[in-house]
Amino acid sequence: MDQEKEAYSILGSGRVHKVAIAVLMLLAVFLISKTVSEIKGWKLIGKDIPPQTTITVSGKGEVVVKPDIATFSFSVSEESLVVGEAQDKVAKFENDIIDFLKKNKVDADDIKVSGYNIYPRYEYPKMDAYGAGGKRILAAYVVSESIEVKVRKIDDAGKIIGQLGELGATDLSGLNFSVDKQEEVAKEARVKAIADAQTSAKSLAKDLGVSLVRIVSFSENGLFPGPIYYAKAESMSAYGGDGIATPELPSGTNKITSNVSITYEIR
Repeated sequence: MDQEKEAYSILGSGRVHKVAIAVLMLLAVFLISKTVSEIKGWKLIGKDIPPQTTITVSGKGEVVVKPDIATFSFSVSEESLVVGEAQDKVAKFENDIIDFLKKNKVDADDIKVSGYNIYPRYEYPKMDAYGAGGKRILAAYVVSESIEVKVRKIDDAGKIIGQLGELGATDLSGLNFSVDKQEEVAKEARVKAIADAQTSAKSLAKDLGVSLVRIVSFSENGLFPGPIYYAKAESMSAYGGDGIATPELPSGTNKITSNVSITYEIR
């Protein structure tokens, strides 16, 4: 009897071992297949899987705003046979102009030197009756400084420009009107453009009898043109004399435009 129990015990133990081995084999097969699947998936990481069918729509958004900043540049130059003397004169003119700008509520951070040049100016003697001329002669050293100014109160821009000539400024140029928070305005235009494209996509999908699945690509082209500036000729030339003319500076409006293109996967 004891021998029979022992035999059954051995048989039971053998069956357990067989079941355990079978389970381990199944687990191993599962892990191997899972690993192979994961490795195959790695090849697709970072890669675009092109959709089978797509449609592309475009949208446009515009925002019209009135500029709130005027920017322009001017130069201050002096010359002398001694470089240091010319530099001192330029520095005096510059300091007087900066003081004037600050008194007119132009922040120091909105005044920037954009260029500083020192170069010799030569003169050439006239030729004599035989067509011969002498060597060139150093006439002076020219010191020139360029300054960019940003005026945040456009109504004051004309008055400031009209008085700069009295303080020694020359070559006033680059007048431009812009929007201080242009990124926010551009974002508003983009939102309108995307909404326009989405409306077009829904309408087109309905006409085609298809469904929109997901966006697979997006692109944007922004347009930020500046306004046209004009001023009375007499006011721009009247930098001297007792009366200081104030230029008329109509700033107009700026149109910020966003053009977007969206590609949808459809089914």
